[in-house]
Amino acid sequence: MTKDKLLKETVQKAIDSRYAEMLPEARVLIENSLLRKEYEKNSVILKEGEISHNILFVGKGMLRQFYYKNGKDITEHFSYEGCILICIESTLRHVPTRLMIETLEDCVVYQLSFEHLMRLTKESWEINLFYRKILEYSLIVSQIKADSWRFETARERYNTLLRTQPEVIKRAPLSHIASYLLMTPETLSRVRAGAL
Repeated sequence: MTKDKLLKETVQKAIDSRYAEMLPEARVLIENSLLRKEYEKNSVILKEGEISHNILFVGKGMLRQFYYKNGKDITEHFSYEGCILICIESTLRHVPTRLMIETLEDCVVYQLSFEHLMRLTKESWEINLFYRKILEYSLIVSQIKADSWRFETARERYNTLLRTQPEVIKRAPLSHIASYLLMTPETLSRVRAGAL
C-alpha cells in the first residue's frame, strides 16, 4: 500500500485527537492497516440494514451519520478532516445498522477493518489504549449531545455547535444542521438571525 501524504496527515490528526502520546511505532501500524477510499459528494457509503465492518478516518471532506424517524431525516453526527467515524453498535455487535453514512462533499476516507484492529489490540498495548480512547470519546460525545438536547435552548445548542465545531456551521447544509440540533430550518434561521 502506497503511503500518501494525506494518509500520514490524517493518521497524525486522528490519533492526536484521541491519544496524542501514542508512540511512532504504533502510528505506523495504524498507517499500514488503512485502506484509502474516495467517494463523490452525496454518496451513501453505509446504508440502513448493512453491517458496519470498518472504522473510518476522514482524510478530506465532510460526512454525516443520519437516520430516519417518522419519515424525517435526522442527522446524528458530522465528521470531517481528522475525525474518526464509527457506527458503534453495528461494528461492535456485528448487527445491521439503523444509521447511514453520507458524504456531504467529495471525500477521501481511510478504512480500518474492525477485525484487523482487534488483532492489533492484542499485539500492541498502544493500539489497545487508542481503541479504548476512541470508545471513551464516542461515549462522552453521546452524553454531551444528549445533555444538550435535554437542558439547552435552541440558541444554546447552536452556540455550542458554533464554538465546538465551526467547520460544521461553515460547510454543512442548513437543513442537516437544523436536524442535528433538533430544530426546524425555520427555527434555525431565527436563531442565526438573533431572533431567538
